[in-house]
Amino acid sequence: MWNFDEEINRENTSCIKYDLREEVFGRADVIPMWVADMDFKTPSFITDALASRLKHEILGYTFRSDSYFNSIINWISDRHGWKISREWIEFSPGVVPALNMCTLAYTQKGEGIIIQPPVYTPFHGAVKDHERMLLFNNLLETEEGWMMDFDGLRKLVSPSVKMIIISNPHNPVGRAWRKEELEELVDICYNNGIIIISDEIHSDLILPPNRHVPVASLSEKAAAITVTCMAPSKTFNLAGLSTSSMIIPDPGLMQKYRKTLLSLHMHLGNIFGNVASEAAYTHGKDWLNDLMPYIQGNVDLVMNYCREHLPDIKPVLPEATYMIWLDCRSMGMSGKELQRFFVDKAGVGMNEGSLFGPGGEGFMRMNLACPRKTLEKALKQIDSAINT
Repeated sequence: MWNFDEEINRENTSCIKYDLREEVFGRADVIPMWVADMDFKTPSFITDALASRLKHEILGYTFRSDSYFNSIINWISDRHGWKISREWIEFSPGVVPALNMCTLAYTQKGEGIIIQPPVYTPFHGAVKDHERMLLFNNLLETEEGWMMDFDGLRKLVSPSVKMIIISNPHNPVGRAWRKEELEELVDICYNNGIIIISDEIHSDLILPPNRHVPVASLSEKAAAITVTCMAPSKTFNLAGLSTSSMIIPDPGLMQKYRKTLLSLHMHLGNIFGNVASEAAYTHGKDWLNDLMPYIQGNVDLVMNYCREHLPDIKPVLPEATYMIWLDCRSMGMSGKELQRFFVDKAGVGMNEGSLFGPGGEGFMRMNLACPRKTLEKALKQIDSAINT
């Protein structure tokens, strides 16, 4: 029913992914496989809902209705088995703004915030931009995959450490954290008065046989210390509509977040973000169920192609997200050299790993949310650059 093979020209639409290629990579003709949005059409049940709202030609101040909240509650229950209440839900104009508001709400200048690199670049800024102390608890690269370093986390704990920001599922290494891992994290944080900010924006994009475990769903003590960030933006390609949800079961944490949100006058959102979010969560099940096998097919293509043709590139098999973490260390280049090689020799624009912090050097992040022909072309160009 859904044609994910359709190639759509996104140029000249003020599109960051395409129209800023020259600014980002130094040339405008690279295949853009970097910023995390999809090259698939926004599904028709969303665009139809937006078109219907636009027929009413007054676009004044609006609020989020009962049906808006119910769509979120039902989606999270059906998709993740987590029963949430309306009073736990608050708005944010995006997960990145939410991370910054949480820093302001739950910490003071000079206090410590832990992140687990290599991790999504804005995590770093959400700490440093507000004069908090950035503490790294690096992920461990093991034979079983990337893991949280719980011994390292315990060593970082001190009275001045107030918060940890985690990526669940993890961007860029693609881990869907297991229940047991998250329970150990909760135990450490609960016992040491550390608030968990869990970025779960990729929670719907799970590759089988894995599943997503919302941190706050684990137990009462997990719910008491966890602020969850969710959004339809990655799942349904709606990043331009700036509409996300904060799930905060603890009334005290909610009060502090809401006070910060209101003080910054960021609480209203926009009409079309509300409409699109509700439509996505109300009607999006079948579309997402068709999307994920297509993403899995792209993952399989990269894994098999590198195994057969590009042995110096070792992809890390993702458990979630539509990105894949490419281990390019056998190519013997620095991060900057890798970036220039892929741009100048292969004509492919990706995210260079050191941008994600310690542990990222020698890796590249590739976005696979594109038609298969686009991915095939990128792989062939990389093959030609390396092997000819």
